[in-house]
Amino acid sequence: MTMHKRISVLFIFLLLALGACSTTRETFTPRDTRGISPEEAYRLGKIKNDPYLIAGRLYVPMSFDQAYSYEETGVASWYGQETLDQHNGQPTAYGETFDPDLPSAAHKYLPLPMIVRVTNLETNASIIVRVNDRGPFVDNRVIDLSAEAAKRLGFYEKGTARVKIESVYR
Repeated sequence: MTMHKRISVLFIFLLLALGACSTTRETFTPRDTRGISPEEAYRLGKIKNDPYLIAGRLYVPMSFDQAYSYEETGVASWYGQETLDQHNGQPTAYGETFDPDLPSAAHKYLPLPMIVRVTNLETNASIIVRVNDRGPFVDNRVIDLSAEAAKRLGFYEKGTARVKIESVYR
């Protein structure tokens, strides 16, 4: 990595650290960052709630204080639909081993780990899951669930469902 890129990366993370002092909701929307590749991103480091880059988009996780009152409605999917074996046994962003047969979730902005209640708005089925990974990185999706969680919520076969997410505790 060139010195210019190192300085750019350091400058961006310094700005993010200073910006973390602000608690406006706007802080948590993805931003386009040019000149930083995903390989340069700090995703699976010692501090699991640092900003991270995926496909050139910068994501800034919430603090635990902000996440305690978190509530969101949107589309859920389950990850591994096309490549279930690829994810099975791999480390999550929190460092735990992913098991599709256990309820878990991935979220772009919630701190890791976080416990949330996910309710399928079509069936009213509800499950409490541990958020221990990052994603989904597909537009218009708010949470990715493990295959088991999708089964319990009744949308495994369908692939997606409209859900409500509420923080429970960490």
